[in-house]
Amino acid sequence: MINKNILKYLGIATLVLNLNAEEVYTIDDLIIKSLENSPNLQISKANYEASKSRYDSAFSGYLPSVDLHASTGESGQNDLSSNSNEMIHDTVSLGTLSAQQLLYDFGKTGGSVDTQKFDSQSYSMQNIQDISDKKRDVKEAYNNVLSALALIGVQKENVKLNEAQLYRAQKYFEAGIKTKIDVSDAKVSLIQAKLDLKKAEYNLKLTYANLDQVVGFTALEQEYKVYSEKLHLGSLFSTLHSYDLDLRSAIVYAYKNRALVKKQQAQINASTAQITEVKSEYFPSLYLTADYTRQQVDTFKSITPENSWQAAVNLDWNIYQGGSTSAREQEMKINANISNFELTNLQLSIKQETTAAYINVNLGRDSVELSQSLLEISAEKFDQASKRYEYGLSDFIELQQARQGYIDAKASLIVAYYNYYIAVANLDNAIGR
Repeated sequence: MINKNILKYLGIATLVLNLNAEEVYTIDDLIIKSLENSPNLQISKANYEASKSRYDSAFSGYLPSVDLHASTGESGQNDLSSNSNEMIHDTVSLGTLSAQQLLYDFGKTGGSVDTQKFDSQSYSMQNIQDISDKKRDVKEAYNNVLSALALIGVQKENVKLNEAQLYRAQKYFEAGIKTKIDVSDAKVSLIQAKLDLKKAEYNLKLTYANLDQVVGFTALEQEYKVYSEKLHLGSLFSTLHSYDLDLRSAIVYAYKNRALVKKQQAQINASTAQITEVKSEYFPSLYLTADYTRQQVDTFKSITPENSWQAAVNLDWNIYQGGSTSAREQEMKINANISNFELTNLQLSIKQETTAAYINVNLGRDSVELSQSLLEISAEKFDQASKRYEYGLSDFIELQQARQGYIDAKASLIVAYYNYYIAVANLDNAIGR
């Protein structure tokens, strides 16, 4: 007896340890994990970092360039002073230090720098948008898991109700109060309830698999649970709050804060900078150059200077390129116009997206309120149908319909509740929160 108790306690302890081994994640935990794990976000971040490097490269055009050249070798020449054809050889060492500084190029370098600056801003805004999209996707996947968990509870209750009904139908049949068809109907309903429970359990696995993909969990087996609180179905609607912005304010907020709008504005600025860069090709570029050369020879000392230097202001001007500059300028102007049209198109899209998301939030809130009322009435109807069946005032079909209506109303309330939070996540994403 003692050994059995020891084994029992060991089994309980093992179960507790296994449960504790599974990590429990809140929605904030999952969002942080997704930001760490998501390959798409890593790619987006890398694109932004690369754009900053391109900006640094363009900005280097403002800074001087310094070059060092060194060589050593053998040299040979005729003795010109004596008109001798004899070739005289010498060892020559040469070192040259050159520097070049841009003075003015009529906006060519500035246009290039601005183009890369705004291009980098564009990538930055895209990265912010990608992060916002990821948060929305995690919230949706998380609430789908919570919904699936709650629906399993509903289906378990449905199985228990059908088991109780089967037991009651068998007792009524044995007492001669009800016919055998009620027992058969109760068995069919119980099997259907068990099937629905199985479907709910498999659906939970699917929602977890989707959450794994969104967050970036690569483990072959699920080794965590999501944090969930017990729902009080009778007061769900009272826990919801109206969205703090009306539709007009939400659209205005989206125009100001949506990362995609800021990205498009940066692309417009980049297009304008490209026009400046191309126009600069009509004008010259001014450079300051300086060179210092030191040579070391043995035989040719008399005719080769040991040290020399020079400094000059240089002008480079391409007079004609066959019309390519004007063609590129026209192309850049067209691209700038396209960018402006794309901003307008984006604003229209954001307005539609925000409006649809706002409507879905209000629809979700109303659905929770009405679903809660439907559950209250369905529960009352099921209670009445149970009493009518018990007193022989109705048949099994009426009871079964009332019970299924109660279960469906409960499931609908749960789905509406979590869909509301998914709708809020979509609206937050649509306006750039």
